[in-house]
Amino acid sequence: QVPLVESGGGSVQTGGSLRLSCAASGYTFSRNCMAWFRQAPGKERERVATIATYGGSTYYSDSVKGRFTISRDNAKNTVYLEMNSLKPEDTAMYYCAATPTVGSSTYCAYTGTYTYWGQGTQVTVSS
Repeated sequence: QVPLVESGGGSVQTGGSLRLSCAASGYTFSRNCMAWFRQAPGKERERVATIATYGGSTYYSDSVKGRFTISRDNAKNTVYLEMNSLKPEDTAMYYCAATPTVGSSTYCAYTGTYTYWGQGTQVTVSS
């Protein structure tokens, strides 16, 4: 059973905005690192944004820094990705993921092994 379910993807024009949500079921992720990844056809998976335990430090890839914001609502067991100023190169399948353990900010951002995954939500940005 997939413990993470993404929603909020869709098609927008360049410059538009979307808000992705990731809801966890059957497991409380408030103590885990949470992240958003994306993968476009023919490209490697990219770690887009991470948020540490209890909504602490955040990390963003250079490609989205200043445009995307990750946040979490532990009471709702949900993580969000606010995406603004979208570009065609943001087109990809976006996945929510979580680590199985608590980790430091560095662990969450760079070395954490994300073992819980959602099934993804498609984001398409047209020019």
